[in-house]
Amino acid sequence: MDGFSSKKALSFTESVIREMTRICLAHQGINLAQGFPDFPAPEEIKEAAVRAIRDDFNQYSITWGTPELRRSIAGKFAVYNGVRVDPEREITVCCGSTEGEEVIVFEPFYENYGPDSILCGAVPRFITLREPDWRFDGEELARAFNNRTKAVVINTPNNPTGKVFSREELEAIGRLCQQWGAVAVTDEIYEHILYDGAEHVSMASLSGMEDRTVTVNSISKTYSLTGWRVGWAIAPSALTASIRKVHDFLTVGAPHPLQHAAALALKMEGSYYARLASEYRQRRDLLSSALEDTGFKVFKPGGAYYLMTEVGHWGYTDDVAFALKLVKEAGVAVVPGSAFYSRPELGAGKVRFCFPKKIETLEAAADRLRRFRP
Repeated sequence: MDGFSSKKALSFTESVIREMTRICLAHQGINLAQGFPDFPAPEEIKEAAVRAIRDDFNQYSITWGTPELRRSIAGKFAVYNGVRVDPEREITVCCGSTEGEEVIVFEPFYENYGPDSILCGAVPRFITLREPDWRFDGEELARAFNNRTKAVVINTPNNPTGKVFSREELEAIGRLCQQWGAVAVTDEIYEHILYDGAEHVSMASLSGMEDRTVTVNSISKTYSLTGWRVGWAIAPSALTASIRKVHDFLTVGAPHPLQHAAALALKMEGSYYARLASEYRQRRDLLSSALEDTGFKVFKPGGAYYLMTEVGHWGYTDDVAFALKLVKEAGVAVVPGSAFYSRPELGAGKVRFCFPKKIETLEAAADRLRRFRP
C-alpha cells in the first residue's frame, strides 16, 4: 500500500518515544521515557478550566487565540523574558511554523524537529552538540550558514541534554542570523526548569534579534498540563501574519475553555516557578545518584527534566537493544539515544531518562536500577 502513502510521511519513522511508552506498558514498567508528569497540575488552573466550561466558553475562539490569553502571554513575556510584544499582532496561540530551503538544527534534538522540517519542505542541516558540556563548534556553525539558510532551531533548556545555551552562545548564533538574513526559532518550553544558577536567556531579548525571532512555548511542562495542547508562537507582526494563515488551515484553534485556564496559569506568582525548579532539582539528584550507583555515566543537566547517559562503556553499541533489555529485565523504560540524532551511530552508546515523576515513582525506579546488571 506504499503507493498510497505520502513521500514525506515515508521519509521519517514513528515516534521512538511513544513506541517506548507502548513497550513499557506491555512490560508493566516505570515509564522514564516519555516526558509527562505523573503528578497533578495546580488545582487553581484545573478549576479555571472547569469554570470556563460551565460559563459556556465551548465554541470556537478567535483562531489565533482568545484576547485574554494573548494578553497574559504578552505580560509574562515582558516580565520574565524582558521582551515587549503586541498581543494583537505578534502572538499566535497553539502552533507556529517556519518555511525555507535549509534549516539549521542542533543535535541531539527533540525528535519532532527532523520530521517537522521535512513537513515544512525544508532541508535540515545538523550541528552536533558535544558532550560532556554539549557545546557546539562555532566555526562549524558558521560554515553551515549560507544563502539558502532560512532558519535555525534552538531549544533552550534543551531536550534531551538539559543544556542551557549561554548568552554568549546565543549572541554568536544571533550574529550569524543577522549576517545571513535567517530567522531564529527558539523552543523555550523548559524556561523555568533551571538548576545550579543557570540563566535562561530569550533570543528575542538580544540586540538585533527582536525582529527575526519566533519564540515557541506552551503550558505543557511548566504547569504539568501536557494533555491540554495549548501553546503559542511569538513573532514580529510580518511573520505572525504568515504563522496565523498556516495555523488557521491546519488546526483552526486551541480548545477555548483551556485557553481561559491557561491565561490564569501565566499569572502564577514567582514563588511557583522557584518551587518548580527546586522540586525538579530534587528529582534530578535522586535519579542521577541511582544511575551513577548502577554505573551509568550521567551528563548532569543545567535545565529541563531529562538525563542523557552513556552506556557505551559497558560495551553496548546498540542503544535500542540496551533500552529493550532495560525495560524487559529491570522494568524501567528509557529512550534510545539514536532517536535524537540525524545519524543513529552518534547516539548508539546513549539513552535518555526523564524525571517529571513523583518522588515515590523515582524511588521505585531507583530500586530497580540498582538491581539491574548491565
